[in-house]
Amino acid sequence: MGKKICWGIIFITIAINVVMLQWTIEAYLGLEYEKIYGYTIVGVVSAIIAFITFLKWRKLEYTSE
Repeated sequence: MGKKICWGIIFITIAINVVMLQWTIEAYLGLEYEKIYGYTIVGVVSAIIAFITFLKWRKLEYTSE
C-alpha cells in the first residue's frame, strides 16, 4: 500500500465520519433514537480505520528512505 493510497483511505474515512456525525445529530434532534447507534458504530469504525491507516502511512513515510 502506497502513501497516496493511505491518504485516499484517510480522506474517505474522515468524510464518512463527518457524514455519520451529521446524521447522528439529525437523528437525535429528530427523535429517531433507533438510528443513532447504527450511525455511531459506522462513525467509530471509520475513525479506527483512519487511525490505523495513519499509523501505516507514518511507518511508510519515515522508514522508506
